[in-house]
Amino acid sequence: MKFPAEVRRGFVCRMLRIAVLLALFSAFLGETLCAPLREFRQPEAAAPNALTPRQARAYAEVLKMRPEAARTLLQETVANSVGTLLVEDCLSITELMVSQDASHYAATIEAQDQRLEALEKSRETGALLHYTRAEIQLHQAAAQVAFGHEVQGAWNLRQAYQQMQATVKRYPAYLPARKTLGMMQFFIGSLPEGYRWFLKLLGLPGSITSGLSNLRAAAHQPNDFQTEAQIILALVEETYYKKPIEALQLVSRLSGQQPDNLLFNYLLISLNKKQHRTDAALAAYRAHPGGAGYVPLPYLRHMAADLLLYQGQYAASRRENELFLKEFRGAHYRKDAYFKLYLAAWLSNDGRAADQYRRQIDAGGRTIVEEDTYAQRFYDDQQPLNRQLTRARLQIDGGYYREALLTLAGFHTTTATPLRDQLEAPYRRARAWQGLGRLDSARVFFSRTIALAGNAPYYFAPQSALQLGYLYQAEGQTNTAKTYFQKALSYPKHEYKNSTDTKAKLALAELK
Repeated sequence: MKFPAEVRRGFVCRMLRIAVLLALFSAFLGETLCAPLREFRQPEAAAPNALTPRQARAYAEVLKMRPEAARTLLQETVANSVGTLLVEDCLSITELMVSQDASHYAATIEAQDQRLEALEKSRETGALLHYTRAEIQLHQAAAQVAFGHEVQGAWNLRQAYQQMQATVKRYPAYLPARKTLGMMQFFIGSLPEGYRWFLKLLGLPGSITSGLSNLRAAAHQPNDFQTEAQIILALVEETYYKKPIEALQLVSRLSGQQPDNLLFNYLLISLNKKQHRTDAALAAYRAHPGGAGYVPLPYLRHMAADLLLYQGQYAASRRENELFLKEFRGAHYRKDAYFKLYLAAWLSNDGRAADQYRRQIDAGGRTIVEEDTYAQRFYDDQQPLNRQLTRARLQIDGGYYREALLTLAGFHTTTATPLRDQLEAPYRRARAWQGLGRLDSARVFFSRTIALAGNAPYYFAPQSALQLGYLYQAEGQTNTAKTYFQKALSYPKHEYKNSTDTKAKLALAELK
């Protein structure tokens, strides 16, 4: 099966995000969120369609990202039992997806095939058996897409989707299956319209409405996977429906209850960073658990480098990104790391180092995730950045809105100012005023950005339209909001088209 390169590339960009989300949540979270509350002295027997106490304890260690502790506990379980196969696969996919080490890919796929074969021979029956088979197939799809085997990954995603759909139909009261099916339905349903024929060919009928319904059922009703479903639902609503407070409260509570849980700590850092709470994100980073028993998580350093860059701590930011590049085995976020290294060196007037980092952007890594695409476009365009606009952007990303406005006050356009800079200045002012809650001022500058942009191939106008849609939606001005969401969708190619289009599409669906 072969598809046009542009279609495959675009589809993979979206599927990679889906696959990584599915793998992370299926692998890191699970039936053992309440396991630490159970007595380990219980006999090694499981309730129907549940893990045994030892399997649950092992899964709890996977959740905390402590693989050796999980393996030790798995040695005390029945080999090739359904629950053990599920936990083993969650452990292996966690290590692969976090490390992004291509040298472990083939062995991981082979082990998954062996587990699927063992499940076919299993004498166990029930919902857990069918759920485990679909979960392992889903993990395999995630691994294949992440490591460039997108056609095989798309086909396995189809198999996993159909198997989970059949499990829900056969066991409608088994909420964990509705959790995973709902997650797939939502993310597939949120893909842009241009991929509909491809999804139809694969037999993947995603549905935003059905996906949210299934996720909410698993999140709001007691089941072994309830906390996992709550986290997935909270992150979906935070990202696409502008509900950050609920997600932060949930993750803060979980991290506080389990300070030794590296996954919960990662989510706490990530959510605070997304909500421009730099000080809180850095505090969480500095408190993150670690040591010999944990899976190395170099991406934490990349996040910390961004946070330090927002604060103007350029030397510290460079150290964190240099360590990230040294420790990380994957191909994603490397271009973004070199771009951030360039910014840190350039803004600290280290021109020689800045030139070296800039050349490295083109030297390696992939352009699948949008951050890497943006970095590569910066390299290819060869258009110099403006220092004041760049500082203001970083200050806004960090939540330092008043400082950003002071920085922007020193920026003035002339007839020689590039169009990109002419568009970025009002856009940055709009985001700063938005962050300060001065929404009338924000609307003025978002509108100015749109008026100036025309069809310029930059993200400032489509993002301005998206933000205006959200502002008018919050005020109950539905028709005006729809107009701006549709306008956001109308722009052709720009750096963040995939994510902008997805958010606008979901917002329009909600307004219906």
